[in-house]
Amino acid sequence: MARRHPFPSPAGTIRVLSPRDLPLFREHLLRLDASSRRDRFNGVTDDQFVASYAARCFAGRTSVVGYFEDGAMRGAAELHERTDMPEKSAEIAFSVERAWQHRGLGSRLFERLIERAVGLGHVSLYVTTHPQNQAMKALARKFDAGLHFENLEAAGTIDLSGRLAQDRKARARPRPSATPTSAMEPPAGPNLAAAMSGLTKAVLDFQFAAMGGAGFGGASGATEVPRTVR
Repeated sequence: MARRHPFPSPAGTIRVLSPRDLPLFREHLLRLDASSRRDRFNGVTDDQFVASYAARCFAGRTSVVGYFEDGAMRGAAELHERTDMPEKSAEIAFSVERAWQHRGLGSRLFERLIERAVGLGHVSLYVTTHPQNQAMKALARKFDAGLHFENLEAAGTIDLSGRLAQDRKARARPRPSATPTSAMEPPAGPNLAAAMSGLTKAVLDFQFAAMGGAGFGGASGATEVPRTVR
């Protein structure tokens, strides 16, 4: 049976941030309460550190996905590229403001971040948190991140190789070509062709009768050449 959240699901939007969203991202991080901030940064931090950290996220190889509601950013998922790994990999982090927690927002951000990671070609994602961060640990388990404890931290890895292969296969699949309109139209049936022929004959008969001719096709079906009008 699916777990039901005690609060309504968030109705805002999730999108990838651009550098112009830095103020919104910084304000979101500064609004985190003490417990949520400790979960996000694995320790106690002051406002100056948080503001400096937010600026660094838009100065390096980092992608940020944000949840927006009523013009304010209430949740974020970060994708920090790691250059020390043999395969293209990234470390991930999440933050959700207190009033928006326990409403399924973490899962929505996680799913959107994985889509972003696959689109960028990442093979593996790494998550690190402190052992008391139950929400992050539950989220990591939900997305098959095998957690292990090391140096008072819980670390896990998410393998994206399967999803990456599917994404590349889908991109390589040729798209169906557009069918010309003329090819889609059925050929004219015999009734339509006969009607058009009769209409053409009637028009020409009228024209030649006005010119003093006998028209096209008599009882015998012969065609008379119109006389020259002097």
